[in-house]
Amino acid sequence: MHVSPFFRDLRSAYLAELDDMRHDSEGQYVLDRRLAERRGELGFLVHMMELSPEMVAVVLHKAFQFRALPAMERLLACEAGSLPAWDSLQASVSIAPWAQDTVQQLRKHAAGDDFLCVAAALEFMAGGRPAGEGMAQGDEADDADDAGREDDEDMDARQPLSADDIDDADAQTREDARADWMAEQGFDRKD
Repeated sequence: MHVSPFFRDLRSAYLAELDDMRHDSEGQYVLDRRLAERRGELGFLVHMMELSPEMVAVVLHKAFQFRALPAMERLLACEAGSLPAWDSLQASVSIAPWAQDTVQQLRKHAAGDDFLCVAAALEFMAGGRPAGEGMAQGDEADDADDAGREDDEDMDARQPLSADDIDDADAQTREDARADWMAEQGFDRKD
């Protein structure tokens, strides 16, 4: 499977964003709560869809199941300016019931359809499940039991792309993205 440089770079940034959201400063698992907060900020976040899609795409974390893997592979080969129409890709994915309203809200924006293609691709690369494995019910519950948290963490950590698809520098790219973001927030770099 060929992954375009556009999606390769976004994948690293998306995984870094999820990693940053997963635990608080005390090491507590807070991904569900932070995702719920981010979903509540969608009205503001839509303005970032084109500039920082990885920061907005997390609102659709675990919202997709993939029915047609070849369609997703074709999407991953695309560059930013050549994404397919969401209507043509939509037949290849199932959207969780909890995310239906969010998807409709995003589609109202000029860049919404392209963004949905990007969000689906990011979820696919982050370990999205093929249809038939059970649809995620959303991450709204803050008091998920420990077993549920472990399942979430395992799902987030899966890397379905082969080593040939993602170069060895991926870990460094994620660290660089994290360091860049921290520097933008006013923190000094560790180097």
